[in-house]
Amino acid sequence: MSKENLSALLDVAVEAARAAGTHAVDNYSRRGEAIARSEHDVKLALDVECQEKAEAVIQSRFPAHAIVGEEDALRGKMPREEADRQWILDPIDGTVNFSHGLPHWACSVAVRSGDLMLAGAVYSPVLDRLYTATVDTPALCNGTPIQVSRISRLDEAIVLTGIDKSPDPAVPPLTSFQRIAQAVQRPRVMGCASLDICSVAEGRGDAYYESGIFIWDVAAAGLIVERAGGAVEHLGPWSGDSLRFLASNGRLHEALRAIVEPTDAA
Repeated sequence: MSKENLSALLDVAVEAARAAGTHAVDNYSRRGEAIARSEHDVKLALDVECQEKAEAVIQSRFPAHAIVGEEDALRGKMPREEADRQWILDPIDGTVNFSHGLPHWACSVAVRSGDLMLAGAVYSPVLDRLYTATVDTPALCNGTPIQVSRISRLDEAIVLTGIDKSPDPAVPPLTSFQRIAQAVQRPRVMGCASLDICSVAEGRGDAYYESGIFIWDVAAAGLIVERAGGAVEHLGPWSGDSLRFLASNGRLHEALRAIVEPTDAA
């Protein structure tokens, strides 16, 4: 694919992410309008509305492309598998943070061809940070190149992660977290996967691991880490449609995989 075409895809990813983020900020007072709740999560009316804003941008430029987003399951929508390009959206990543007024949330938009991510953008409206990359260009934050850290020891590393909750009763909650915490300088649970992974790309964190995550959480940010010099790996399915996902500065990758894989095997 030509650089011109990649640039056009990235421009639309950025515009779509900004459209979703702007709508969320403009309707901040409605962040408590829940349409569904689960034990540890919430779905907001703004989740759906922000995805629709992002979709409208994409469809106006690329009407033949397929779109899949976090809210599609809720709306009973399925992507068109025959499409040559597929857009992957998380309109508000970190919805719980957003609903409580915490600033650590973002809008994530990526586009792929087959399994190859072509371009991606992660936009944090409140923190005023826009992370971007294409498969052929460096990772940027607000237009400035970024790189992963040079930390090579786990005991000197900050590892961002989530609160793991295995469906297997034989694997207690926080098993992965505890294994990581024992090996690294500090674990951190921030509540927004795309921003956490972009923190790895920027060298503010050294690795990210999640035992149960979805493609829309990691599609854009994973590409950004790779283009910042890091490593990304899908360790395999976890449960249903969720993934086990590892991103790092590359220097810690094998050591961290060895820490989490015994838990995954359990």
